[in-house]
Amino acid sequence: MSRKDQFHDAVKHALEKDGWLVTHDPFTIQITETVRLKIDLGAETTIAAQRDQEKIAVEIKSFITDSDISEFHTALGQYLNYIQALEEEEPDRTLHLAVPLETYNDFFQIPFVQTSLKRHAINVLIHDPIQEEIKTWKSYSNTDK
Repeated sequence: MSRKDQFHDAVKHALEKDGWLVTHDPFTIQITETVRLKIDLGAETTIAAQRDQEKIAVEIKSFITDSDISEFHTALGQYLNYIQALEEEEPDRTLHLAVPLETYNDFFQIPFVQTSLKRHAINVLIHDPIQEEIKTWKSYSNTDK
């Protein structure tokens, strides 16, 4: 099993431990008859879950490549596409970007990254892949200074 697969399972288990029911693994958003957004399971995955009436979609990123900034660019682009698709297809579902605690405490604290998270109002799920636990949910706002 690759490390990316372990992150997928770690986030899935963390959500389940936190009381979420994983309803789609992977979660596919159909845009047209021929266009759908679906993430490669081997690299990063979108999971859908719900708890009571709350529904979420989670984009999992590992940040284990040689370039964190390149992975961040990819994650941000995918996140923005998913937000738009969810607004059109499932507006009651909230999107979250899942990142490992170590990445959040290090790379995600860079001012450039913080500005991007705020500018695009990204919801971040910070998880501990070893403990398979959600550490915190962080919602950035484009009104944050």
